[in-house]
Amino acid sequence: MDHTWLVHEDTFQAERQHHHETIFTIGNGYLGTRGTFEERYPGDRQATLIHGVFDDAPIVHTELVNAPDWLPFYLLVEGQRFAMNRGAVTNYRRTLDLRTGVLTRELCWRSPGGHSVDIAIERWASLADEHLCAIRYSVTALDFSGEIELRAGLDGLVENPCPIQPGEVGLLHWRYVAQSHPTPQSATLHSRTRTSGVDLCQAVYLAVEGVEGVSYVSRDCPNCPQVTARFHLSPGQTATATKLVAMYTSRDTGVPATAVLEKLDEAVARGYDALRAEHVAEWDRYWRACDVVIEGDDEAQLALRFSLFQLLIATPRHDERVSIPAKTLSGFDYRGHVFWDTDIFIVPFLAFTQPHLARNLLMYRYHTLPGARDKARQAGYEGAMYPWESVPSGEETTPHWVPLADGGVVRIWCGEIEQHISADVAYAVWQYWQVTGDDDFFVNYGAEIILDTAVFWGSRVEFNAGKGCYEINDVIGPDENHDHVNNSVFTNRMVQWHLRTALDTLSWLRRAHPDKATDLERRLDLTPERLAHWEDVIDRIYVAHDPESGLMEQFDGFFDLEDLDLASLEPRTRSVQELLGVEGAQKVQVLKQPDVLMLLYMLGDEYDQATKRANWDYYEPRTDHAFGSSLGPTVHAIVGCQVGEVDRAYEHFMRAARADLCDVRGNAGAGIHAASAGGLWQAVVFGFAGLKLTPQGPVVHPCLPPHWKKLSFTIRYRGETIQYSLAG
Repeated sequence: MDHTWLVHEDTFQAERQHHHETIFTIGNGYLGTRGTFEERYPGDRQATLIHGVFDDAPIVHTELVNAPDWLPFYLLVEGQRFAMNRGAVTNYRRTLDLRTGVLTRELCWRSPGGHSVDIAIERWASLADEHLCAIRYSVTALDFSGEIELRAGLDGLVENPCPIQPGEVGLLHWRYVAQSHPTPQSATLHSRTRTSGVDLCQAVYLAVEGVEGVSYVSRDCPNCPQVTARFHLSPGQTATATKLVAMYTSRDTGVPATAVLEKLDEAVARGYDALRAEHVAEWDRYWRACDVVIEGDDEAQLALRFSLFQLLIATPRHDERVSIPAKTLSGFDYRGHVFWDTDIFIVPFLAFTQPHLARNLLMYRYHTLPGARDKARQAGYEGAMYPWESVPSGEETTPHWVPLADGGVVRIWCGEIEQHISADVAYAVWQYWQVTGDDDFFVNYGAEIILDTAVFWGSRVEFNAGKGCYEINDVIGPDENHDHVNNSVFTNRMVQWHLRTALDTLSWLRRAHPDKATDLERRLDLTPERLAHWEDVIDRIYVAHDPESGLMEQFDGFFDLEDLDLASLEPRTRSVQELLGVEGAQKVQVLKQPDVLMLLYMLGDEYDQATKRANWDYYEPRTDHAFGSSLGPTVHAIVGCQVGEVDRAYEHFMRAARADLCDVRGNAGAGIHAASAGGLWQAVVFGFAGLKLTPQGPVVHPCLPPHWKKLSFTIRYRGETIQYSLAG
């Protein structure tokens, strides 16, 4: 099989298990399950995270809850339990097949008692039915005749790492409600979150084939119901066990306890093979629309497919009140909160390949408008100001203080002053509409987002009478190494774009949908005076752009900061902010991630090549590429292509490609870098392929890396499927 579809592990290394748990995450847009072993391993970070299931937590306000574990599957050979750290393991291989979404593990285990078995396990979360998961577990006796026991169950004794002491203290979010054994081969578990009151009902079924005389026994340990199968194996004989799992929450249905049993009965009746075939067929359908083929660069090919796989399993299919967290559903970092990562880095991939899923993510922003309005009002502004970190309630969930490993604390200002996210959301809405032509969404939902966030900006800008211009003071731009800055050029310029786009939106509505325009004018108080104010802001907002050199100053006084030689800090394994401290990083011209270049990426059509080149030459060398933000490399790859620096662009691209698979930042164990994954697609399609939208439709201006032989991909543009095949 084509190895560019396969993520392999040929040797298990305990010290790397958290990294591999992340990259072997499986999911289906409803849940994500980290790649821990079915029998567990000391020190692992087991997690199944379900979209929308939050519960209160200290410091971080609320977090996605680690759901009761559906994986438990224990093998006993002549009474001795199989474990990777017991007995002897040989011929080990674990593989994630990106094409099918199936994770497999194969090995030979010799028990402490000297009995050898071959073990083959596969598991998947159904993409065809989001409420189903499955495991197939095969055991072959090699050199003995004896008794085998397989225990399949559910484990409600799970926890979330505490934000205060992640390695030592766990948060228990679930209350036990009930469990049962409807049949000798099945078990159920009913749990409820402690403060949010979400019910989760799970049901499991176990069946063993290939041997005779199988006996099934219920194990009714509180909060850990199991079904045990016992049977005899002779040398060379193989037994294959199937574990089917169904789950529903009270967010899905009013009676999850009934729904889960009905779903399990349906799954048992259909059978494992039929369910697996439907799951694989659904993956095939997605890959036909989403795959990108790179000929001549197997590492880049695998990394891109891996990134797209992780995005597809994190994208909600049937729930428009949830979105993709910064670490997808693969880890606990950022606690399942949603950032601008989704709108700017992920939505474009989906808008061009799976527009209905992109719409889902933007509908999340529509449903959270009430929270954005509350935040603006509480801060003394009008309109809607989106939270920096959000959850389905729409409230701001950025922590004010975060504890440090040394016992200290650091103040986090993003939730209060990193306000560019409101323009970012509007940008995502506008871009989606331009790509899809989805007038229904834009008229009924998107326009309101753009207009009410524009109302916020109209109340946020400050007029400086002395300079005769509008300013925006005390903010954080994309570069979070510097906070409390004035006149962030990214923020001010995006506000200018946002207000112009809002006026264009209202003008279009008045022509095409006058009743909707009248409704929004009334509800959002879009008076002639307000619209005239927007025009004035557009004309007179301060943007630090030198017309002669083309250079933009990132914020007031940035050029006066110390110009640090990054090479003088090498070798290093930490970010500049970690090395210099929060205050020290504020004093130097080192960026956590692109800021001015981010602006040139987002509004690139409004700037000439000289401007892009001047700012690339200045800011690219002053960015912490290795240990700054994972959002940076793909943006640098795109802008690098635009200024003709293809080799340098490829370096940035590969840094992003290796972020998770190779763990180049040393933090992949905490979860997938979702923005980097989405940005990787953009770097290929918008960067190396040079895809742009024009009034005549999409066009490409390729600048492929020299060793790429061909680049092929498919997009959807306003209902039309367009295929590209670009030769190197």
